Amino acid sequence: MKRFFIFLAVIFIFAAPLAFAQEAVGDEAEAASTAGWRYIAAALAVGLSCIAGGIAVGQVGAGAMGAMSENPELSGKALPYAGLAEGVCLWGFLVALLILVM
Repeated sequence: MKRFFIFLAVIFIFAAPLAFAQEAVGDEAEAASTAGWRYIAAALAVGLSCIAGGIAVGQVGAGAMGAMSENPELSGKALPYAGLAEGVCLWGFLVALLILVM
């Protein structure tokens, strides 16, 4: 499964210049085509970052609950890590906004 995600990441890295290559657009149909790619790129940015953030919050939450079951004083120290994991989703959303605005 890990190889599959690495393969997808490599494909996206090498396909991104082709997807965002700009030409002189004289026809409105071609302009609509490039706008469609922007929406797909924004959806991928938000979707993949939210999936990664969800996985990270799940791992951090499980570790925090395990640590708090042994030492209840650690509850305040575990919350910032969950917030950092949720920040991944926020950055994906900001990247999507930049893709759509630019």
